[in-house]
Amino acid sequence: MHFSTATTKADHAVSPSPELHDGPAPAWNTESDDASAMDGDSGVKRGLKNRHLSMMALAGIIGPGLLVGAGGALQSGGPASLLIGFGVIGIIAFSIMQSLGEITTLYPGGGAFISLAERFVDKSFSTAVGWNYFIIWVSVLANEYNVICSILTYWVPQVPIWAWFLILWTVFMGFQLLGVEAFGEAEFWLALFKLVGLTAFFIFAIIYAAGGLIGQSEPLGFRYWHDPGAFNNHGFRGVAVVFIFYSTFYAGVESVAVAATETRNPGVAVPQAIRQIFWRIIFVYMGSALFFGITCPANAPGLAGNEDPNAKALQSPMTIAIQKAGWENGVHLINAFILITCLSAINSSIYIGSRTVLYMAQSGKAPRFLGRVNKWGVPVWAILLTNAFGALSMMNVSVGAKKAYGYIVNLSGVSTFLVWAAISLMHIRFRRAWATQKRDVNELPFQSVFYPYIAYFGLAANIFLALVQGWTTLSPFVAGDFVDAYILLPLFGVIYIVCKLLWRGEDPLKRSWDMDLDSGRRLDLDRKAGDGLDGGEPAKVSAWKKIWTSL
Repeated sequence: MHFSTATTKADHAVSPSPELHDGPAPAWNTESDDASAMDGDSGVKRGLKNRHLSMMALAGIIGPGLLVGAGGALQSGGPASLLIGFGVIGIIAFSIMQSLGEITTLYPGGGAFISLAERFVDKSFSTAVGWNYFIIWVSVLANEYNVICSILTYWVPQVPIWAWFLILWTVFMGFQLLGVEAFGEAEFWLALFKLVGLTAFFIFAIIYAAGGLIGQSEPLGFRYWHDPGAFNNHGFRGVAVVFIFYSTFYAGVESVAVAATETRNPGVAVPQAIRQIFWRIIFVYMGSALFFGITCPANAPGLAGNEDPNAKALQSPMTIAIQKAGWENGVHLINAFILITCLSAINSSIYIGSRTVLYMAQSGKAPRFLGRVNKWGVPVWAILLTNAFGALSMMNVSVGAKKAYGYIVNLSGVSTFLVWAAISLMHIRFRRAWATQKRDVNELPFQSVFYPYIAYFGLAANIFLALVQGWTTLSPFVAGDFVDAYILLPLFGVIYIVCKLLWRGEDPLKRSWDMDLDSGRRLDLDRKAGDGLDGGEPAKVSAWKKIWTSL
């Protein structure tokens, strides 16, 4: 098999506008040129379309983390805690996406915010951020394998859970090797299916709460907010104890930056995807928090795994809601929906994790062989390594699905806070360099709203949550839970210090007047005369095409 490795970014720096090119204006429509479809920095193929990235922004990564994990948050904190937690983390996620949108639209090259961490801070900081981000996605991947294997074992108990894992592992490995176009198309339709499924459940919840179901004697209303109550676990403690769950639910909103490298037209697709994150927060997360809390009591037996510590089954608030509404066999319908969302979530987790380690390897932050891609732009070794970490889900066999889920969620949640704080810091340092080098802010293709307040808010909020998310393990003190909650905080510092010592004298902190603000900017593949991006008049676009490209 032929492998190629990435060359340096400086060799492939692309001017951000046609005016900066010498000679005649370039031909924007380069779709027929296969070479132009390969990213010059990383060697991956630029095969994702605008609609692929938009749907990833709207519903990508939504899977067991939300549909099953929300049960644990509801059980621990109550319906009001669920709504408050989703809202608070939603505001933080919005601030992070505004920061990320500004710098990623300008620099959509390989490595996303991992390479930008090196550009705006230093290489050691980039390494710590990259490995923490990789931890998020192998943790999420293990969770998803955990859930999907539990569902299949529930349906077909004759097949052991490890056998289901091996079958699924092989299938997902093969699919990822088909290339980014197959991934993008699958994600588009699976994400659309998730949105339709959630919409159907929300409609059911409204009818159920209003008393409109066949055979329903009285409206449900907000009964479960009164009994067992709006808050569990003594008010604020109930909110705080599940913040780690909320961060895991939101993990993935930043993945559009990773996918930007393999997007045909990041200048259009990334800002569009960033803006759609707002609707994802409102509809998917806040909608789920509201309707889960209305239709499922926080003390329901079996919520997120029943009281038996060796239980292998995981139940969603959706499952319990439908059963309480009188449809006992509805568990199979919800399990089927969760299973399909798992297919999407596992697919996305392998994609994001593999691209993360790929870009790190190509910049000297991971073993070099992981940075190789084949002639179709597929990072085979990075995919193999990422998917291998799915075997962590086999903790299910010895400790049960609920405990396995909890252990892994803590790791991914803390890493999410650390990575989000890093993104805010990068944005602040980028803007400082932009001003120091006397660049006009109006040159930015996407501008963050409420800067600088939103960036400083994101930085402070994520540092605060990373520090306090495990405070409930202090009283009563549980050593194992404390270590699980906080182990990644010193690990981040250890990675940074070790790298500083390793690259002593070769990795200075970037100064605002020395930061490279030009390389890595590139043109969209599908820009052409008549689209309004080359200085000419934009061509007329039909209403149907506008709807399709805005999906």
